Amino acid sequence: MVRYGAVAGLLALIASAQAIQKHPLPISELKKQIRTRDAPVSTRQADLAALYPEYNLSTPIDHFHNDSTYEPHSDGTFDLRYWFDAQYYKPGGPVIVLSGGETSGADRLPYLQKGIVYQLAKATGGVGVILEHRYYGTSIPVEDFSTENLRFLTTDQALADTAYFAQNVKFAGMEDVDLSPEKTAWIAYGGSYAGAFVAFLRVLYPDVYYGAISSSGVPEAIWDYWQYYEAAEVYGPPACVETTQKLTHIVDNILIGKAGSDYVGQLKAAFGLPNVTYDNDFASTIDGGISGLQSLNWDPSQSSDSFFTYCDTVSSDSVLYPATEARRSSVEELITVGGYKDELETLANRFLNYIGYVNSTSVARCRRDQDACFSTHDSAFYSNDDITQSWRLWQYQVCTQWGYLQTGSGVPEDKLPLISRTIDLEYSALICRDAFNLTEPADVEYINRLGGFNISYPRLAFIDGEWDPWRAAGVHALEIPKRTSTPSEPYILIDRAVHHWDENGLFPNETTADLPPEPVADTQEQIATFVQGWMQEFAGKY
Repeated sequence: MVRYGAVAGLLALIASAQAIQKHPLPISELKKQIRTRDAPVSTRQADLAALYPEYNLSTPIDHFHNDSTYEPHSDGTFDLRYWFDAQYYKPGGPVIVLSGGETSGADRLPYLQKGIVYQLAKATGGVGVILEHRYYGTSIPVEDFSTENLRFLTTDQALADTAYFAQNVKFAGMEDVDLSPEKTAWIAYGGSYAGAFVAFLRVLYPDVYYGAISSSGVPEAIWDYWQYYEAAEVYGPPACVETTQKLTHIVDNILIGKAGSDYVGQLKAAFGLPNVTYDNDFASTIDGGISGLQSLNWDPSQSSDSFFTYCDTVSSDSVLYPATEARRSSVEELITVGGYKDELETLANRFLNYIGYVNSTSVARCRRDQDACFSTHDSAFYSNDDITQSWRLWQYQVCTQWGYLQTGSGVPEDKLPLISRTIDLEYSALICRDAFNLTEPADVEYINRLGGFNISYPRLAFIDGEWDPWRAAGVHALEIPKRTSTPSEPYILIDRAVHHWDENGLFPNETTADLPPEPVADTQEQIATFVQGWMQEFAGKY
């Protein structure tokens, strides 16, 4: 048995992604995902750890000995970590399993305490469970994260783990209760990548998991996911969208149209980024504002208003950062060279505000070499593959199976993109080449064989947010025909919501007249109702 629980426990991951990450990330951000021995533990984390003891189930490393993908095969096992809460369990109640997805399972414990798992367990008399995904947190089946040892990090292997868990786990204090899938309904829930994951789980293991709820699930894997910015374009403030498109066009007309000229250096200097070597790194550094929509949440403890702060800033006709006035003549020249001389009067102040925003949110926070802060280019860093390099995990899944490279170049030529076209597939796949020696696109068709946009199955629910940047990879994508929602196959779009908003919850003393907002509260009630209906169907089997 490979046992790394103790080691990984010491190497706690501080900043884990709660949803699929922006791509590409500068190396400075990837470094924040490196596990460290002296990671501080917040009071909140300590309280949750005390409230919910962690357990482990010995699980096969390799479920598929007939698949050459996993050669050389392994007969070993590893500890798959989980947590559970049986305080509401009543005989006949279900097991509600939240799939941990691409982060430490410990990050999901709030959903067991007061979020969707708590709500469903209470509504159904069930056991609530958080199940960690292989390779994340402490559920590590290998000695290092070399490309060879990442071969067992596939969605298929993790799905098999989840089925194995249901078939073999014995919850402490409940050893005499028959919670096998033959006698107990197992219901899976997941958000984002985990949302697609549990949808696949329901399709592939229908005799193990009686139902599944996919929140902001992304069942359609897409290599060039330029549609990530579609939600911002459609639902963002119109003045912000139009201004961002025009300013981005100016940037591209210089970076691409005037490549090699002094205007490129002038543009970087105007933004306070003269020492960013690569043009695509520069373009990626300045697009953070329009990329912030995903961070919006109804739960104040989880939300960032950065998207609307950016939009208010860049669409203002007043100069909001007086220090940028010194750059006015340079900015006016750049606007002219960039092809927008006729709109100079309107765009000059907005361009200055754009510069001021980037300076305050990015440039001013860099206290070292600008390439060290903002570059994605460093082959030496990408060669690191020891057990602390947890940044490799989701990136490997991106490069091998899922894609979602968020480009500007993929936007149709008849549209103005919201991020630079210099952010293309070649740039976005740099990490695939340098970290894993992968030169071909991810095998998204392997993922999409399970249904993609058209995935459907009895007792499989899809919950999405109207404004979610990941909506374009799911069953509520704008170009996909609408479905009819039924109790067996709920199909719910939450008004003005973003990424898996139904997952969060509040303590009773935290609720107000506005929190949770009515669309979220209504959706959570609908989820509880249809799961209760599923339970009645299950009970009718006996």
